[in-house]
Amino acid sequence: MTQPATEAMLTLLGQFGISPDPGQLDKFSRDAEFLLEYNEKVNLTALTDPEGIAIKHFADSVIPLSLVPFPEGSTVIDVGTGAGFPGVPMKILRPDLSLTLLDSLQKRLTFLEELSERIGQPDNRLVHARAEAAGADPALRGKYDVAVSRAVARLAVLCEYCLPLVRVGGFLVALKGPDCQEELEEARNAIRILGGGEPRQIEYSLGEAGSRSLIIIPKLMPTAKKFPRQRVKINEKPL
Repeated sequence: MTQPATEAMLTLLGQFGISPDPGQLDKFSRDAEFLLEYNEKVNLTALTDPEGIAIKHFADSVIPLSLVPFPEGSTVIDVGTGAGFPGVPMKILRPDLSLTLLDSLQKRLTFLEELSERIGQPDNRLVHARAEAAGADPALRGKYDVAVSRAVARLAVLCEYCLPLVRVGGFLVALKGPDCQEELEEARNAIRILGGGEPRQIEYSLGEAGSRSLIIIPKLMPTAKKFPRQRVKINEKPL
């Protein structure tokens, strides 16, 4: 990343008590460089300016770590990870996290495999599957302390993708835009049916990049075996 982009990110992160060390900043820079290089042949991001990547991808991904306590050594699955957001930046700051990157497109996972090697995360687990298939897989279902997801689906749909993957006692962290109150209300039935507890919403600002919200949903009970349903049913008739 350029010096101005790094400084802008550090200024913003400082407001949340986050201070990356030089080694972590180097990993962010290598991530940004490889993302832009790979983006020329595979469309991974619409953001191509260094400050946009630094703030809207990296800072946006890691600020939740200061707002939600991720227990030491947590198993985390990033559902619909795309170019690795938010999971990869989270692990840059929290290398103790055991990270699974789930995506339905192999070309993204090919990028993530090489990225993980380049930035010192060779133990990242890469899973090529749709979220609803992953949620029914005994190797993944109910195995994670935390599920995270950014810009994947409306919350009622997202809950059916993510909550089956979370163990009882764990939680889902959905990274959302500023106006998600209606989305939260319409998801309450899905949350209850899928074994979730009372959701909590946290609002915060990315400065000039705008406002954001986190929706944190605890997993209180096992998800019934009939969920998740097939993707068509999930999208056509959310719970």
